[in-house]
Amino acid sequence: MSVFPYGPTHSALARHMKAVEACRRCPRMIGPPVVGRPADHGIMLIGQAPGEREPKLHRPFAWTAGRTLFQWFGDYVGWSEDETRDRIYFSALCRCFPGKKPGGGDRAPSEEEIANCRPWLEAEFALVQPRLVLLVGKMAIGQFLPALSLDETVGKLFFLNAFGQRMDCIPLPHPSGASPWPRVEPGKSLLRKAMKRIAAHPAVKTAAVDP
Repeated sequence: MSVFPYGPTHSALARHMKAVEACRRCPRMIGPPVVGRPADHGIMLIGQAPGEREPKLHRPFAWTAGRTLFQWFGDYVGWSEDETRDRIYFSALCRCFPGKKPGGGDRAPSEEEIANCRPWLEAEFALVQPRLVLLVGKMAIGQFLPALSLDETVGKLFFLNAFGQRMDCIPLPHPSGASPWPRVEPGKSLLRKAMKRIAAHPAVKTAAVDP
């Protein structure tokens, strides 16, 4: 349940999200598509794709990776999970669960599936007009920034040109428990640096007090 009054683009975002939920473009994907809340504070978070549980729970980052992600925001920004979901528009390269790989583990979305979902992402950039974009995980980072390692991207601020807009961009590692990178050095220190950059960003400071 939202704890903040809605901004002027709330209705447009809500209509957009209903359209996303009705999408069935990718036959290999397992729906329904997952959307978050119509947050219009000028901050977007872009991940790879929902996991197996998110379509059933009807929200992004609804399971263990989400608990870690929201813990980061609690520790460094001071926001609860509800406050984070209200203040950040949660997006992704793909909105449906890609399914499992034959050998186990989640399948990564294909380039075709990412291309199918890209118009939804482009529409969200137009609606949210983000001042700050958070890219979560290697695949999301690689779609917008040069092919660099996590060591070379996490903890830094980038200036991003995307869909005809210019904005700040702060990459984050994926909070999945399957990846030890955020819990060992240098990942642990770089994650701390990235979250401190997020906490200090003007868009985040404005969102914290926006009516």
